[in-house]
Amino acid sequence: LMQAFFEAWYGQVITAIVAVLLILVGIGIVAGRKKNRRQATRMLVFSAAAIALATVLSFLKIVELPQGGSLTLFSMFAITLIGYFYGPAQGILCGMAYGLIQLILGPYVIHPAQLVIDYPLAFGMLGLSGFLNKRPDGLLAGYMLGVFGRLVMAVLSGVIFFADYAGEMDPFIYSVGYNIAYLGGEALLTAVVFMVVPAVKKTVERIKTIALAQ
Repeated sequence: LMQAFFEAWYGQVITAIVAVLLILVGIGIVAGRKKNRRQATRMLVFSAAAIALATVLSFLKIVELPQGGSLTLFSMFAITLIGYFYGPAQGILCGMAYGLIQLILGPYVIHPAQLVIDYPLAFGMLGLSGFLNKRPDGLLAGYMLGVFGRLVMAVLSGVIFFADYAGEMDPFIYSVGYNIAYLGGEALLTAVVFMVVPAVKKTVERIKTIALAQ
């Protein structure tokens, strides 16, 4: 009965909405620990803005693969910025909320556990960028770490739930190749933009200064 509920579109939407609300409460709790109320409010505003921006960018698809997954215009980067600004806890919560919004907008679910891995967990990994936010190269390095974390979740899901698509190929190799095709492609595109347009990093650093203002 529970599996039928999760496989139905309404079950996925209800689950995602409830989970988003819970995660937003969690974001509020994390932000509320800040001594400065103005800074806590700014954290919530920037998190919401990043989720909204990433959602819009997710519709700008360069490539969309048949079994799920698409190469978009920098949607992952928008989420990794929250980890870069505020650290991993806020970044992971923000990513999880974004992942559940993706579930609402375009669900591809065959099992409840796959839902959890492919949406809140996979997108939540983008917040790992926060672990490198103190490094001089933390902006791009953190982004790459976040994308790698999402790749690990996507490969795990592919091996467990989509092995039939591999045919005669080893499911692990198939899953790695399939998911690198779009996640790696978007990461490469983002890295190229960083190298070709140095002003991007300067702009992000200015925004970070505003985001962290007391």
